Amino acid sequence: MVGKRYSRQREMIYQAVCGTDQHPTAEMVYQWLKPANPNLSLGTVYRNLNLLADEGIIMRMPFPVERYDANTEPHTHFRCRGCGGVFDLELAYDPEIDASACAAEPGFRIERHDLIFTGLCPHCGEQEERGEELV
Repeated sequence: MVGKRYSRQREMIYQAVCGTDQHPTAEMVYQWLKPANPNLSLGTVYRNLNLLADEGIIMRMPFPVERYDANTEPHTHFRCRGCGGVFDLELAYDPEIDASACAAEPGFRIERHDLIFTGLCPHCGEQEERGEELV
C-alpha cells in the first residue's frame, strides 16, 4: 500500500476486503475483525476503508449501504434485490459504451463507466420460485 504511513489496522482491514468476494460493508469488515481485535472500533474501520478508497487501493461502491471492492479494475456487478448481496459478473468491460456516451453527449469526457445489474441471485431466485419470503 502506498500513500499514508503504514498502519497494522489499515493493512488488516485491506486484507479483509481482499480476502472476500462479498463486496463488504464497513460493518461486515468490523464484525469479521472484531473477535480477534477487541480494541478495533467501527470508526477506525470506516476511516481506513475511506482512506484506502481515496488512494485508489480499493473501490467504494455507492449502494444504499456503501460497500468496498479490492478489485479496482473496471468490471460489472450484480445486486440482488432479495438478499442485498453484490456479486462480480464475468462480463467483459465494454469501452464502446464510453465511446457511445461521448458521441451522444458532446463535451463530456467519459473516463469509465460502472455497470450494475439488479435482480435475484440464484439462491433468492429459488426461494421466490418456491413461494418463500425473500430474506
